[in-house]
Amino acid sequence: MKIIRDYTFLNKEDKGACVAIGNFDGVHKGHLSVIELARAAAETLNTAFGVITFEPHPRAYFQPTSKPFRLMSAEARASQLEKVGINNLYELQFNSALSSLSADQFINDVLVNGLGVKHIVVGEDFCFGKNRSGSVKMLEDYGRKLGFGVTIAPLVEDNKGIFSSTSIRNAITDGRPDDAAHMLGHWYRIEGTVISGDQRGRELGYPTANMSLDGLHLPKFGVYAVIADILTGPYKGRFFGAASLGERPTFGVNIPNLETFIFDFSGDIYEEELSIALVSFQRPELKFDNLDDLIKQMDQDCKTSIKILKDKVSQNFC
Repeated sequence: MKIIRDYTFLNKEDKGACVAIGNFDGVHKGHLSVIELARAAAETLNTAFGVITFEPHPRAYFQPTSKPFRLMSAEARASQLEKVGINNLYELQFNSALSSLSADQFINDVLVNGLGVKHIVVGEDFCFGKNRSGSVKMLEDYGRKLGFGVTIAPLVEDNKGIFSSTSIRNAITDGRPDDAAHMLGHWYRIEGTVISGDQRGRELGYPTANMSLDGLHLPKFGVYAVIADILTGPYKGRFFGAASLGERPTFGVNIPNLETFIFDFSGDIYEEELSIALVSFQRPELKFDNLDDLIKQMDQDCKTSIKILKDKVSQNFC
C-alpha cells in the first residue's frame, strides 16, 4: 500500500482512482461497507482503488484541548487499511490550508484537479468543506457536472443499532470488547512501541510490555485477556497474554498505560512495535494492600485469561 500525503504533486499512476472518503477511525463494518463499494467501482472501471482520509483527525485539529477520542493512531489505521487491500492511502494533511477550503474548492482543487478521482464513495452522513457546508447531494451534483461517479453508502446497522465510531467508543468505555469487535469486524486493538516501564512486573515475576495510551480514547480500566502480535524484530509472531490497563493504583496515581504479560515468552522487545487485541474484560482495576495479594490475583488473572482465550480463539476476528 502506498501512502500519499500531498494531493498537489501526484505521479500520473496515483491519479484517477476510485476512492472511499472518511476519517475511518476504527475501520469498522460501516467503514468497510464504504470501502467495498469503492473496490467494486475500481474493478468495474479497471483503475486504482484508494481511501482518502485526514491527519490529524479534523475533530482533533479544531478541538486540540479536548479529551482524546481516537480509537486508533494514524499508524494503526494505516495498518488496518492495508489489511483490507487498499492500493493507495491518500492521508491528506489536515491543516489551515485544507480546513479553509470551501466545499466547492475541496471538490475542484483536491478531488478533481489534485487527485483526478474517477469515482467517489461516501457514507450518507458525509459532510465536507469549511464549516461542513458540503453535502452528499452537492457531491452528486458536481459529479454529474465534472465527470466523476458518486455512490452514497447507507449506514450499517443491526438490531443493536448503527455501527459507528461513537458506539464502539461507548462499548470499550463500558468494558464490552465483544460488542466492539462485533461492530469492528475485528478485535479492538491498541498498537504502538514498547516503552520502558517501572520494572515492577519483572520484580513480581510478571515482566510486562508497556505501551502508551497517549492520544487514544481510554477503554475501561482493568484486566483483559489479550492477543499480542509482535509486529517487528526477531520475535515477530502472535501470542496470548493478560494485560492491565489503567493507572496502577497499588503504586499511587500514575499516567494510564497498557501493560501486557505475554504467556510462554522471554525476549527483549523494547522499542519493537506491538499490537494488543482486547479480547475480554475480566475485572476492574483494584488497589491491593500488599504485594502478596497482588501476585495471587495476577496468578488468577493469567489462569482466567488462558481459559477465555482458548474459548474465543476460534472466533473469526483478527
